[in-house]
Amino acid sequence: MYEIKPEYHQNKAIRVPLKSAEVVRKMLLECNLIDRSRKIQVKDINNERILEIPVKGDVEGYITVEQDEPEHYFQKISLKDRLDGELEEHELQLLPSGWQIIGDIIIVNIPEKIWDKKYLIAASLLDMYPNCKTVMQDHGIKGQYRTPDREIIVGSCTETVHKENGCLFKMDATKVMFSKGNMAERTLMSAYGDDETVVDMFAGIGYFTIPIATHANPEKIVSIEMNPMAYEYLLKNIKLNHAENIVEPRNGDCMDVTPEGIADRVIMGYVGTTHKYLKPAINAVKSEGGVLHYHETVPEDLIYKRPFERIENAARGSGRYAEILELRKIKKYSPGVWHVVVDAAIKD
Repeated sequence: MYEIKPEYHQNKAIRVPLKSAEVVRKMLLECNLIDRSRKIQVKDINNERILEIPVKGDVEGYITVEQDEPEHYFQKISLKDRLDGELEEHELQLLPSGWQIIGDIIIVNIPEKIWDKKYLIAASLLDMYPNCKTVMQDHGIKGQYRTPDREIIVGSCTETVHKENGCLFKMDATKVMFSKGNMAERTLMSAYGDDETVVDMFAGIGYFTIPIATHANPEKIVSIEMNPMAYEYLLKNIKLNHAENIVEPRNGDCMDVTPEGIADRVIMGYVGTTHKYLKPAINAVKSEGGVLHYHETVPEDLIYKRPFERIENAARGSGRYAEILELRKIKKYSPGVWHVVVDAAIKD
């Protein structure tokens, strides 16, 4: 068994005005202080264009910051190339071609046929990503709360803080789900909610609540989550992102605790049985109207039919009218099945 203790490197950077950035960059290069594994970024901060330069450590005379979203250069050496000579050719062909990185945890799916090489594979992954310190095998999901079934290969810590779009998500990767495939939708939602009351049904650890609270200017967000473990991390993430004055968390079943008649916007960010909760979602919308963001997994040949009909029928059942605004494909959920989001205006 391999004992792996990778050094943890923080994503430190300094920020300098664009006009003086080239002089500073050359100085840092001469002193070998630039972290060349990360990209230099141009940002707008307080209405000023600045250059964020990744550095290996503190730089005298400059304030060091922790990068929210470091951009790493693509690995020049693939996992397969790293293990060439260590594994047989048929084993190299079975290596996973992708994996997920959440915070400082790598989640991978190593085939059973090369499971006996798991420590060697994990060591190579940690070598590729020195900021990470744990590697887990993903066995899928289980139970009512869709709990991830994961096994630690190397490392010991399962709790991490994942940074995305300027937001912090604290979680235990063995107890709650986090899908990086939904990042575009989370980013889109972060642009909505100015001066609005938002109801986030199935809030989880704050997947949509936190981006809206961080980037928009909502009047209030009611965030509902039934899973006790996810709710625990929802509370932690509200505090971690300084959203206590914006978010009202509720622990319970959306069927029972969804408020009525208060929402300008309702998010139904769950798939599987989401349609069963359309009535409380529609009833949450203000009498003067609002917008519903409805998630569903649907067979490809029914994408532009079943979700629309479900929303329209539920609206009629509540004595209201639904106008379909947009449908977005998020990702393939399974063969022939898509995860989609439908935006609908709900009116009296």
